[in-house]
Amino acid sequence: MGQRMVREAGALLAQAHSVVVLTGAGVSAESGVPTFRDALTGLWRSFDAQRLATPEAFRDDPALVWGWYEWRRATVRQARPNAGHLAVAAIEARVPSGVVVTQNVDDLHERAGSVAPIHLHGSLFAPRCSACAHPAPVPDEVAEESGDGRRVVPPRCARCAGLVRPGVVWFGEALPAMALEAAVEAASTCDLLVTVGTSGLVYPAAEIPQVAARSGATVMQVNPEQTPLDAVADVNLRGPAAQVLPALVQAAWGGVDQV
Repeated sequence: MGQRMVREAGALLAQAHSVVVLTGAGVSAESGVPTFRDALTGLWRSFDAQRLATPEAFRDDPALVWGWYEWRRATVRQARPNAGHLAVAAIEARVPSGVVVTQNVDDLHERAGSVAPIHLHGSLFAPRCSACAHPAPVPDEVAEESGDGRRVVPPRCARCAGLVRPGVVWFGEALPAMALEAAVEAASTCDLLVTVGTSGLVYPAAEIPQVAARSGATVMQVNPEQTPLDAVADVNLRGPAAQVLPALVQAAWGGVDQV
C-alpha cells in the first residue's frame, strides 16, 4: 500500500458527498472476534459452525444452538472496537451523507460511534421469538459464557411462549428485506462505496459494490488479500482495516480519535 495511493484515495474520500462503507468479517476479526472459517474451541470443537447456524440445528437442539450464540455474544462483549471501526465512524460522521452497511452480527460499529448501521445478517443483540418474531430482551451477561461454553435452554417469548432464537440470519434464510432494501438504495445513490474486510463471496451482500459500480459510483476496496471484488473496485488498498482506514481518514481530513 503506497503512500501516493493512500493520498489519492484520501482525496477521493474528501471530495465525496455520499459514501457507503460496507464491512465484513475481516474488520471484526482484527478485534479478535472469530470468523466462520476459524476452528471452534471448547464445547463446540466437535461441531461445524455452518451446521450450527441453521434453522434445522435450532429445531433439533435449541439448547445447543442458543448456548453457542450466548458464547459468541459473550466473546463479542470482551472484544473492543479497533482503529478500523473508529475510522468507519469518522467517515460516517464527516461526509455529508454517510451510511454504514455491515455483514457482521456484533455491535462493534455501534460501540465505535457509528449511528444505526444497517445489519444485513442481523445481530447477536437483537433476539426474537422463533414463532411470532416478537423482539426479546438480550439476556443478562453470565460469566460462564466467556469460558468454553455450555448448553443453555432458550428463554420463552413474553407474547406467545415460543422459544426465543438469536436475531441473526442463518444459512438458508433470506436477509431481512428492509435492511437489504436500504443497503441497495444507499449503494445505488452514493458516489463512493468503500468495501472493507469482506470476501466478496457471500451473496446477496457481495452484489452491493456491483450495484454502486453500475450506478456510476467509485468503488474502493480495503483488504489484505485479493478478492472477487478486485475486478469491481477502482481502487484497491491492500492491508488490514485497522491500519489502512486510519491512514485513509488521515489523508482525507487529518486524523481519527482512538478508543
